[in-house]
Amino acid sequence: MEETITKPRRTFGSVGVAMVTPFFEDGSLDIDTAVSLAVSLVDQGCDSLVLSGTTGEAPTTHQPEKDDLVREVKKAVGSRALIIAGAGSNDTAHAVRMARSAQACGADGLLVVSPYYSRPSQEGIYQHMCAIADSTDLPVLLYDIPGRTGVSIELDTFKRLNEHPLIKGVKDATGNIGAACITMRETDLEFYSGDDVLNLPWLMSGAVGVISVTGHVNAPALRALVEAIDEGDIHKARDIFYQQIPINNAIMGGGQGAVMAKEALKLIGVIPSATLRLPLVGASRSQLIALVDVLRSEGLM
Repeated sequence: MEETITKPRRTFGSVGVAMVTPFFEDGSLDIDTAVSLAVSLVDQGCDSLVLSGTTGEAPTTHQPEKDDLVREVKKAVGSRALIIAGAGSNDTAHAVRMARSAQACGADGLLVVSPYYSRPSQEGIYQHMCAIADSTDLPVLLYDIPGRTGVSIELDTFKRLNEHPLIKGVKDATGNIGAACITMRETDLEFYSGDDVLNLPWLMSGAVGVISVTGHVNAPALRALVEAIDEGDIHKARDIFYQQIPINNAIMGGGQGAVMAKEALKLIGVIPSATLRLPLVGASRSQLIALVDVLRSEGLM
């Protein structure tokens, strides 16, 4: 009797990209390029896009810009992809305002990072996350990235957050797959790989999808990777992932993800400018040389 493979629940899609926010050379928002980039990513197999996250330079974009991004990208991709809006702040009241604005502009879900810099207690993290989740009707994807926030979400906190009806998943960028496996066993939160260099081990350990930076240039390969896992073909998945290692290393291995993703997109002609807002600055000469070598070897330019 042929075994039936059941796909996991995926509130936030299966192949997501944490999308860059394109700017003109003068630093102003290039909404037309953002829309064309979003449509291209969906055409290549992405079923979710995270706007105004870390890679989208959320700390240096302002609420009207965030609103324009959500509104125009959602209008362009329609029902073909979920739009997950970043609602991250170390000021809970500010994050609530961001969440409500994202819902009003058509977002399908929220990405909520642990409060950074303040380094609150686990009780503070819990109350912060619940306040944001209570403020809209949108499903919430928690973002655990202690390397940037200075705090980790602990197992007991995840278990409490799992009781909230709108908190559905976790984008995990801790690198600690072992701890996440315990959380997956103890809760029904959907886990998403937030680290491209670990996409394969995450998916093999129970993650239901990826939220990628390198997907800006290799979205079809990520789609193939997730589908191979869904089919139970581990050997195929491994081969697909191994082929992605040069791109993963070039974009995520040394430079900052938002910087290297924009540089790559400009080099292959997808966006006209790799302009960033301070404090981010462009890639070094050595980083660009290495990036060009990989893009050429992979047939992308």
